[in-house]
This record gives sequence, structure tokens and C-alpha cells, in this order.
Amino acid sequence: MRNYRLATNIIAPLLPLWLTYRKWRGKEDATRIKERYGIASRPRPEGMLLWMHAASVGEANSVVPLLLKIHEEFPHISLLLTTGTVTSAQLMQTRLGKNVIHQYVPLDTRRATDRFIWHWRPDFAFFVESELWPNLIDTTHDFGCLMGIINARMSERSFRSWQKRPAMIKHLLSCFDLVFAQSDDDASRLRALGAKDPLPLGNLKYDAPMLSCDEGTLATFKSAIGTRPLWLAASTHPGEETLIAQAHQLLSATRPNLLTIIVPRHPERGANIAVELQKTGKIALRSKHESIAADTRFYIADTLGELGLFYRLSEIVFMGGSLVPHGGQNPLEPARLACTILVGPHTHNFADMYSEMEQIGGCIRVQTAQNLAAQVDRLLNDSAARSTLQNTLRQWLKTKGGANDRVLETLAPAFAITGAKK
Repeated sequence: MRNYRLATNIIAPLLPLWLTYRKWRGKEDATRIKERYGIASRPRPEGMLLWMHAASVGEANSVVPLLLKIHEEFPHISLLLTTGTVTSAQLMQTRLGKNVIHQYVPLDTRRATDRFIWHWRPDFAFFVESELWPNLIDTTHDFGCLMGIINARMSERSFRSWQKRPAMIKHLLSCFDLVFAQSDDDASRLRALGAKDPLPLGNLKYDAPMLSCDEGTLATFKSAIGTRPLWLAASTHPGEETLIAQAHQLLSATRPNLLTIIVPRHPERGANIAVELQKTGKIALRSKHESIAADTRFYIADTLGELGLFYRLSEIVFMGGSLVPHGGQNPLEPARLACTILVGPHTHNFADMYSEMEQIGGCIRVQTAQNLAAQVDRLLNDSAARSTLQNTLRQWLKTKGGANDRVLETLAPAFAITGAKK
């Protein structure tokens, strides 16, 4: 920890330049940049306050149902959620409204974290999954509130990495009074690294509701597409769109009217993807309100919060971040909407989830553009195979869930206390 603190003190003068660069790239909110220095843009409400920190969209979405349940059952507790990305902030404003205060997480310097903690003075502080910022954790622990990790995960890969820094991870984990792990394996690894009695209460992602969509917009898209064959590449990352275009070209040899829908993980990449694919066929961009015409080959849905719409349009979904070594994206959202899921070889972000899905025959692995095209072709031809995969996932999902209730039941005695220290 001493070396980490020294390093952050040394680089602190350079952080304004780094934030300026991120603003230029659209990765920081220029109107709220002071929050990154720990300077709050909202006053602290009176009474008890629960603060939860989630890294980005996936982690924040996983705790939305839990936050809403806490708000409903313990209205005397004010709720604060921090995230680190512009996309997550925009989505949380839509999903949580006025029930939860949102702030950007402060930079992990001692000065910024001190400002943040001593303004908000939380009674409860929960970090989601594996988002462990050392200075922020130390500052919170020094303040003296109840601390926990919600939906804690520790992959085999991260476990091996932390084993090289045993003193640091033991110190960080010792700061937490409660650790709620996603699985028995996560709990075992966390315990081995120094966590106090981690409880495997399940994965909150299984309790997330189905993504919503506007029914009128859905009807408009269905009318424009008609009976055309289509497939969806969801949450794609740089390097994958070229492979998807190659798969499209192979498929279009026998399906000249094929429509490929691409939803990039980061919507701001839409224009660049259009340039990259411009030689492969006519392209329409959602952000420019361009409609799907009869000769549109690629529809790039470069907007925020509309995956629920596109999962409802296409039964066949390739999950991005998996043909490149990003680690894959959450497959539960399309699974809930009865999609047939294809995924590449790189899925370490959701290793246990994809492993279970593979074991029950609930998803299809692909390795290359050619392999992807072959599997999409097979599924387009075989409605029975699609139905089998969808029913398998539907039955599997019924056996999951309940983590929200278990977490809330464990925390309820602490939440019921009305006289918090400040």
C-alpha cells in the first residue's frame, strides 16, 4: 500500500491532463468533471446514507433491482451510486431517476477520496464485484462506516494475479466487514486471499429484469425488415466488426437480402464502423435516424439503451467482446428474451456463466468468421434448433436467481438501525 500511495502522489499532478484527453475522446462528462476530483455536485441528504460503487454499465445494471428494493423497504436510507463511465451515468439517470443520487467516482488519489468521503459521510459503503481502488477503500475504512463487497467475484485469472501481491490484497480485503460472493468458487478464492467469511449468496445479474423497449419503435422496425433474414452482433468491440462483415459476405452468397445488425459496445464508435464497412454494402446508422431500406446490408445501432429493442428483433445473437480478447459480454439479457446465443472463444469476464451454458447446450461457440457464418447459416435454416437452444436457456434461468433477496435479508438488520453515526 505504501508504494501505491507514493505512486498515486507522484502521478497526481498529471491527472488533469489525462482527464482533458479523456474529455476530448468523449469518455468524461465535461459538465461534471469536478466530481472526479471528489468535489460533489449535490448536497448530502439528511439522515442515513448508503453508497454503492459500480465500475460501469454491467455492474451498475446488476445492482439496480437491489437499490430499488432498498429504497422501497427502507425509505429512511438515502442512496448514492458512483460509476466511472459516461455511458453508465446516462443509463442510471434513466433507470433510477430521483430515487438514487448519481456521482462519478473520484480519482484514486488520497485528496480526491478524502473530499468525497467527508462530503458524503456514508453509513454503508458497498463495492460491486471486483472494483477495488486502494485509496478509496482505505479512506472509507478510516471513516469507519460498515463496508462490504456486493456480488463479489474473483476469477482464476485475477486470483493468480493477486497471489503475486498477497500483502496488498489481504490488506484491502481486511477492510470489508461483509463479502457477498457470486459463487462457491469465488468465495473460496476470496477467502484464500484474506477475505473474512465470504458468503456465496449468488449472482445479482440473474435477478436483473428483462430489457425494455418501445413497442411502437419495435413495430416500425419489424415493418421495415419484413421477412428478410437477419442476425445481430451485440456489444461489439474494435476488431470484431471486420470479422462480422466477413461472416456477412459469406452468408450473403446464398442470402443476398441478409440484414446484419451491429450494436457496438461504445456507441461513439458508430461512424468509424460505418467507414470501416462502407465497401461491403449499404449501411444505415441509428444515430442519424436512417431507416432500414430494402438494400441496407448493415444497420449500425450506435445509440444507448436500445439493446432490448434489437434482442426482440433477432432470434440469433452473437455476443461481442469474445472474438477479440476482451473477455465477452453478459449473455443473460438476450437469454431472457429467448435469443439463440453464439459466442467466441474469449469469455473470461463471464467464465462460470458461459461454462454452465455450454455444459447444458445453451450456447454455441465460434472461433472464426467462417465458423460464425456457418453457425448463423445453420440457425437461419433450422427453427427447431433455435427453439431447442432457447428452451434450454429458459429452463436454466428458472434455476437461477434469488441473490437480491438473500443479500437484502442479510443486510436488513443493519438497515433497520435508525441512529447512524456521523
